[in-house]
Amino acid sequence: MNIHEYQAKQLLKTYGVPVLEGRVAYTPEEAKVVADQLDTSVYVVKAQIHAGGRGKGHFKESSAGGKGGVRVVDNPAEVEDNARQMLGSTLVTVQTGPVGKEVKRVYIEAGCAIARELYLSMLVDRGSSRVTIMASTEGGMDIEKVAAETPEKIIIVAIDPALGIQPFHARQVAFGLKMEGKQVAACAKVITALYKAFTDLDCSLLEINPMVVTKDGKVLLLDAKMNFDDNALYRHPEIADLRDEDEEDPAELEAAKHSLNYIKLDGSIGCMVNGAGLAMATMDIIKLYGGEPANFLDVGGGATKERVTAAFKLILSDPSVEGILVNIFGGIMRCDVIAEGVVAAAREVSLNVPLVVRLEGTNVDLGKKIMKESGLPIIAADNLADAAEKVVRAVKEAA
Repeated sequence: MNIHEYQAKQLLKTYGVPVLEGRVAYTPEEAKVVADQLDTSVYVVKAQIHAGGRGKGHFKESSAGGKGGVRVVDNPAEVEDNARQMLGSTLVTVQTGPVGKEVKRVYIEAGCAIARELYLSMLVDRGSSRVTIMASTEGGMDIEKVAAETPEKIIIVAIDPALGIQPFHARQVAFGLKMEGKQVAACAKVITALYKAFTDLDCSLLEINPMVVTKDGKVLLLDAKMNFDDNALYRHPEIADLRDEDEEDPAELEAAKHSLNYIKLDGSIGCMVNGAGLAMATMDIIKLYGGEPANFLDVGGGATKERVTAAFKLILSDPSVEGILVNIFGGIMRCDVIAEGVVAAAREVSLNVPLVVRLEGTNVDLGKKIMKESGLPIIAADNLADAAEKVVRAVKEAA
């Protein structure tokens, strides 16, 4: 689960992390009120969407002022004007894709005099099973370019979970960021606080870009991105309450209502599988035979007919789907239940794309019988390779 920048800063502030004063606004008038209350001569107006690259982004609407989603202005009247331009407009960044995202709130923050921009992040490294700190002196909007072209400028420090973060870890990062004098202790304090927030709140990613050193030597966070492990949200109802469903994929939200694990992809072949490992293998073999998966969808081991029907309808709600592959290995999940769900959904939505079904396991003969007697144009497959070959061929022939 992701949250907005302003929400991340509010959380991190409770851990003693230094951030600038600011507040969220939902209307231009609210934005001006916030600006009037800030003790500053420089104001920053930031569009709040779940995507990076806002500063280099652009708005689709000409009325949005022709500038990006992060703007520095001199007075409350300009804050109000820029908030009016942003709110209700669609911001396009490298992370949103060409569709963009509508801005429904803005964050008004006090400005500061920046001497240096730095990059700092924490993430769970699956390879080492450790929380890993990544940092660079080359902070700002082009950190991806730095990582690709000059990886030697990236500092990497892995934390042993048995020991947790130690003072030498924080100093190592601070020195790597070329901190001097009192900045070393200040930076180390920030890093230690961020690590505590990361572990306490079950984060999967915490990214600060940029962290800055001001002209008077202070270390501050100018941005904050936090992602959380969905499986741990039951421990953090206060975090779950921060969810902004407007920022999430409607299909993925619908899938969650039916306890389905669904992720939309860019291909044309919809997949419905039971088991995450089998789902990954199914997507791989579709690519092997020249197709592209349109989604990851795991219906789980104990799915009901209703859940299978919901999964099937979810796949067909994607206009890019030109064919469907159902791949079920019936252990706990019975093949006849899958077959009943597929047949019910196909009839309800008037199936108009090729459907290939591979069933194996518990009640497989009954499942095949249900599909055969349904009268629907279902293509049966004997094994996974046969299924992938048939669905790719059927999609190409239909095109």
